[in-house]
Amino acid sequence: MSAKLPRPTVLTGRHVRLEPLTRSHLPDLYVAGGRDEEVWRWQGGPAPHTEEELGAKLDAVLEAAGRGQYVPFAVIHLESGRAIGWTTYMDVSAADERLEIGWTWYGRAYWRSAVNSETKLLLLTHAFEDLGMGRVQFKTDHLNTRSQAAIARLGAQREGVLRRHRRRPDGTWRDSVYFSLLADEWPEAKARLAARL
Repeated sequence: MSAKLPRPTVLTGRHVRLEPLTRSHLPDLYVAGGRDEEVWRWQGGPAPHTEEELGAKLDAVLEAAGRGQYVPFAVIHLESGRAIGWTTYMDVSAADERLEIGWTWYGRAYWRSAVNSETKLLLLTHAFEDLGMGRVQFKTDHLNTRSQAAIARLGAQREGVLRRHRRRPDGTWRDSVYFSLLADEWPEAKARLAARL
């Protein structure tokens, strides 16, 4: 039996709400993370220095969503009511019961807060419990140790490295570190994530 394909939806926690990403989120997103080189360091391109440049990145995500490649979410900080980043479901195969959570960023003010843990808790709960996925994967640049540590804290298992996987904007080559979480590992990982929140 196949899993269900993810569709645009709203997922709400105590700290964040995930809602379908739209162009209307752009002004908040630019305030949260535009111009910040550290936020964009691992995101496949230079930091957007204008709202229009961030809009071009957002448009690329929305165009990929229109082709069925992504299901993107704006991350809304409930206390402020503002969009503070985005995240996506990608590389989805309902027949193989798998998807990837990726193309995620948050404004630096929200790093080391409840935002990432709760965002991942909402996305993983939806993927495993509502959609029936058997595997959720994550990947990151081998030099991005902060991201690797955050993924490991979710309970995901490091699977390996794809060497010389993707060219970075500066022309150097990225190795991609892959992690995954399986459905039978999810209850324990969920309990740990919930306890952290």
